[in-house]
Amino acid sequence: MSKSQHKGKELPPLSVIHAARAGDAEAMDRILRYYEGYINKLSTRKFRDEFGRSYDCLDEYMKRRLEIKLIHSIVTMS
Repeated sequence: MSKSQHKGKELPPLSVIHAARAGDAEAMDRILRYYEGYINKLSTRKFRDEFGRSYDCLDEYMKRRLEIKLIHSIVTMS
């Protein structure tokens, strides 16, 4: 059987998701690393300095909130 992929990236196995749901910190870390690029993209904001130049910066607060929401959704899955 071929491994499941999404956009060329191998999806985490279902066993890892079940382990994360059961409280395995390593499995949860593996899932967070899988989604890290997507979370970073969602958390990137444009900021302007006093001279009007814009910069793309990672909003750490938003990144942590999204990670917490992902963890919460995995733990409370039914």
